[in-house]
Amino acid sequence: MASSLLTSSGIIPTTGSTVVVGSVLPLRSFMHSLRLARPYKKPALLISCCSSESRKTATNATDLKTIMERWPEYIPNKLPDKNCVRVFDTTLRDGEQAPGGSLTPPQKLEIARQLAKLRVDIMEVGFPGSSEEELETVRTIAKTVGNEVDEETGYVPVICAIARSKPRDIEAAWEAVKYAKRPRILIFTSTSDIHMKYKLKKTKEEVIEMAASSVRFAKSLGFNDIQLGCEDGGRSDKDFLCKILGESIKAGATVVNVADTVGINMPHEYGELVTYLKANTPGINDIVFSVHCHNDLGLATANSIAGIRAGARQVEVTINGIGERSGNASLEEVVMAMKCRGAYVLDGVYTKIDTREIMATSKMVQEYTGLYVQPHKPIVGANCFVHESGIHQDGILKNRSTYEILSPEDVGVVKSQNSGIVLGKLSGRHAVKDRLKELGYELDDEKLNDVFSRFRDLTKHKKRITDADIKALVTATDEISIEKLNHANGKMPNSYIPVPHVSL
Repeated sequence: MASSLLTSSGIIPTTGSTVVVGSVLPLRSFMHSLRLARPYKKPALLISCCSSESRKTATNATDLKTIMERWPEYIPNKLPDKNCVRVFDTTLRDGEQAPGGSLTPPQKLEIARQLAKLRVDIMEVGFPGSSEEELETVRTIAKTVGNEVDEETGYVPVICAIARSKPRDIEAAWEAVKYAKRPRILIFTSTSDIHMKYKLKKTKEEVIEMAASSVRFAKSLGFNDIQLGCEDGGRSDKDFLCKILGESIKAGATVVNVADTVGINMPHEYGELVTYLKANTPGINDIVFSVHCHNDLGLATANSIAGIRAGARQVEVTINGIGERSGNASLEEVVMAMKCRGAYVLDGVYTKIDTREIMATSKMVQEYTGLYVQPHKPIVGANCFVHESGIHQDGILKNRSTYEILSPEDVGVVKSQNSGIVLGKLSGRHAVKDRLKELGYELDDEKLNDVFSRFRDLTKHKKRITDADIKALVTATDEISIEKLNHANGKMPNSYIPVPHVSL
């Protein structure tokens, strides 16, 4: 059992090539009922729709291999093939704008290094025009992470800084990211009628000229990777968007994005917008089209996928979906949706993200921002690979693919076949028998029936049953009381035994 325990440093030891780098979360946040690193002796019988073993029965975690491929040549306005989708991570810029989510410069640098392990194509790391400290932080990331080329694959991330359509902002962005091997600037301007009238107080013609001249100015400074972003594009006139994007491309933009800044679009609506712009914007086929969606109606991931289906080949996301108000499209959701379903229903789209770094990245961002995800958060939530229902537990014990469409190993969690089983009032006899076996107890049917009967009685008083409870049920010769079980767990009678929030 020792191999299944978390070390004091928070690193989860493994015996295979897949290494789960521990979270920086304190140990109190881990749920000890998940044995993340215990090697299972039998084939896992896990068929994951997104695993590299999806077309055959998967083997256990120790058989996972790291596939090291050469990174494709980076050309700002071109992709290696029509199905490749670039991942533009904006955790350090848009994500940091989440209320209460500010980061210190050392934290931003450490997250940037982790994003490089995740293999994001582009990381937007800040707004240099906002302050001297921010400029220096972005410059530090550009000089370090922006020049750390992976010798085995040739990978190095694009380092991007954001700027308003103002010369001062654009100059600050150049001073910050020019040291990176692959610097990029994202120049944004508002394009909706409501923003142009009340925020910019400019006409459509003035906004078009402002955007085009900003692109030209960025190019004159030395940028050859220039992205033009349309703020509130989801509420903008389609034909106006075609004009401003067309003029920006003519001025030298290599990437353009249309943002659903307020999260108002429906998936079919946003997809139709991308389709229209792709069909009616001059020069659009000579650049990369990007989508940027917010989550005010809970549709950021769905809208991003709709945009990709319509032809977008860059998607702007944040770790854990953090961001202003209700947040942004979640990197882990968008990426795993493509990995799980891309080959089947999304016309073969894919990313080059190393998904096995997702969990470690998620934990780091949670700890540093203080923005913790809810247990049922897709992909990275504590309950993603945890089962309490007896029917589900029975299926999981026989074959994990009965109720799990994702392989936990795919997102950086190494688990045994039986881990993730949480004992509670919905658990069945099969799950209790299996946990007893894991604890070293082989019981005959009569004894098992007795233990299970008392287990069911106990679940009427306790939400979750611990291993100490199970041992007490087996070894006690008299009636088990709640008080005795609480004492067995080192608690005072009738005291509450908390359930940790994070289990991975």
